[in-house]
Amino acid sequence: MKLRTLLPTLGLLALGVAASVQAADRVGTSPWGPNDEIGRLNLITSQSRAAILSRVQGERAYDLATDYYIGMPSWQAAGDPHYQFWMTHTPRGTIADDPMGVGREMNHKVSYTGAAFSMYSHSGTHIDALNHFGLDGKIWNGFSADEHLGDRGWKKTGIEKFPPLIARGVLIDVAAAQGLPMLPENYRITRQDLRNALAKQKLRLQRGDVVLIRTGRMQRFGDAAGYMANPPGLGLDAAKFLVEEGGAMIVGADNLSLETFPSEVAGDYIPVHTYLLAQHGVPIIELVALEELSRDKVYEFAFIGGPLKIRGGDAAPLRPIALPVR
Repeated sequence: MKLRTLLPTLGLLALGVAASVQAADRVGTSPWGPNDEIGRLNLITSQSRAAILSRVQGERAYDLATDYYIGMPSWQAAGDPHYQFWMTHTPRGTIADDPMGVGREMNHKVSYTGAAFSMYSHSGTHIDALNHFGLDGKIWNGFSADEHLGDRGWKKTGIEKFPPLIARGVLIDVAAAQGLPMLPENYRITRQDLRNALAKQKLRLQRGDVVLIRTGRMQRFGDAAGYMANPPGLGLDAAKFLVEEGGAMIVGADNLSLETFPSEVAGDYIPVHTYLLAQHGVPIIELVALEELSRDKVYEFAFIGGPLKIRGGDAAPLRPIALPVR
């Protein structure tokens, strides 16, 4: 029976559905030392930045970010807030209210517009910090919630610690490699799927890559319910291939959850997240707009982006750019 929303899916996950793989039992220890808070982002160096930027063509830039708007797809299974937007000042309103005390005549002459917005930190195109998911009260590098989490966010591994993201980017177009505009609902991407797509694209992964997986799901972004229901996503073995064989620094996709459900791991309802974030220090990017890259068959590029520096945050909006390379 197909699940129609992620909420009942997560309910089944909590009951331990699909126990083909055993969950790992502890978080990873950083090879960059006991104070490391950024995990594999340490692979960004002056040499790696120069290497990819020296190959940029400059003829085209691809915007990989989604719009933010009321009614947009957002994660609701755990009760998090929808994106909200409201006007705080309008040209007509300021004439009546005179909030700056400058008088009616001045408010007629000088139009004033202001707005505010609120949202869950994992809304729209965003990147997860390494504190987003952990195991047994600890996150990447053994930092514990008891010691390092306060009422104003994490004291360690906050999203503000991330450096500017400049690296080689790679698109793995799994849907196109299978001759499909979009992968089927709940399709779990395998290691072999990734290998097949890379072979078809005549592309090899390199250590320190930002790897972006296309499922085709972004074609449904304008339909929040359709986008959210039963998304295809990455399987755990595929994630292991990207990290342990491919050397990925960041892994992202055009869906909201990166992985698909129900979980394939007993005792862990979201194993790809815990594997990447908590065990290997690999940040995750979700809701990446990949349709234009797919259309133009741009599989290798300079990836440039940076999250908002939200102190102690577990994620932040991201405006990634792809610049094709020679």
